[in-house]
Amino acid sequence: MVGGILLIQWGLLALLNPLDSLSLALTAVVQWRLGWSWLQYCARSGRRAVTARVLLAVYYALFGLGILAGFPQVAVPLGIKGRPAVAWLGATAHLWMYTSAAAWLIYTVLAFGRARFAPPPFNPVRRRVLNAAGGALVASPLLAVGYGALIERTSFRVREVDLPVPHLPRDLEGLRLVQLSDIHLSAFLSEQELARVIDAANQARPHVVLVTGDMISSQGDPLDACLRQLARLRADAGVLGCMGNHENYARAKEYAAREGARLGIRFLRRQTQQLRFGSATLNIAGVDYEPISRQRTYLEGAERMVAPGAVNVLLSHNPDVIPVAAAKGYDVTLSGHTHGGQVTVEILDQSLNPARFLTPFVYGLYRTGTRCAYVTRGIGTIGIPARIGAPPEIALLRLRRA
Repeated sequence: MVGGILLIQWGLLALLNPLDSLSLALTAVVQWRLGWSWLQYCARSGRRAVTARVLLAVYYALFGLGILAGFPQVAVPLGIKGRPAVAWLGATAHLWMYTSAAAWLIYTVLAFGRARFAPPPFNPVRRRVLNAAGGALVASPLLAVGYGALIERTSFRVREVDLPVPHLPRDLEGLRLVQLSDIHLSAFLSEQELARVIDAANQARPHVVLVTGDMISSQGDPLDACLRQLARLRADAGVLGCMGNHENYARAKEYAAREGARLGIRFLRRQTQQLRFGSATLNIAGVDYEPISRQRTYLEGAERMVAPGAVNVLLSHNPDVIPVAAAKGYDVTLSGHTHGGQVTVEILDQSLNPARFLTPFVYGLYRTGTRCAYVTRGIGTIGIPARIGAPPEIALLRLRRA
């Protein structure tokens, strides 16, 4: 009973991707250990075993439902839509999943060290200091998540990046592209917060604004409000975009494309838009999200959208297509999807985050031969409503001659 519900939902989610399987496997182990510890504590303290088991069953039922609610690709087919109460349940379950796993691992390591190495002669002062330090370490995941949820999650920043393009026409030198991605307007990003992002993007005075997917998180999220705010964007050549995986999960691609067009936002779905700047042409192509399961056929036929003599830019929510895009002739590829890892820890000059299990293109500027790509951290969050070491960003990209 203790781990039954978790093992069932792990089996469902194992079909999605290896990272989900790994995180859910660790969750099952940790929650089983926590449940077992709870039953042992109740037995030692003389509490009724039946009551303890009932409480544990209720906990696992809510926890399992919350985990499912946090994965839109599973929640929507099951009819668990993005209502605020469901969203909060999902976020709470995911927060507890990650923080409890981290705290349990820290506690296990400390307990192993205590048992492995012979303790020094007893000293009550030293014992209190060590216990306090150990307690602080065990509590540190919760404190870090609190900081990421309350402060860093809405610390919106404009990041300026130069994109090197060989033989860039003079009329495109210094062209300003603003990229917005992974907005995830939902219970954890308000329309007022998104309005701040739109105002900051407009202050960058872009020539073109590019939206690279995931405007919402799940079915029932305020897509109309997101489109309304995006319609406030001001750019010389307009606003273009592509679809992300969450538009697909929410079954909102057609609606978003139709309503976006009505508001002056064109979503490119295997389509191109050619923009003239002086005597130069910027050819922008866009594709819907292509999952990793289709990596053998990434961008199939997309070479037909490349315009000879133009600077070709591809909008693809999934950054894993970057090498394929370069091989097909795209000078620049713009992506999102990873949130820059969302929760990133720097160890020995290496960034450790969940996205590294899925793609080598997590965040920043990448070069493939003479071609380049940029993967933005985006604006919103998914899973847990927190960012740690990966603050949200508005990307201001300038074309420069390489």
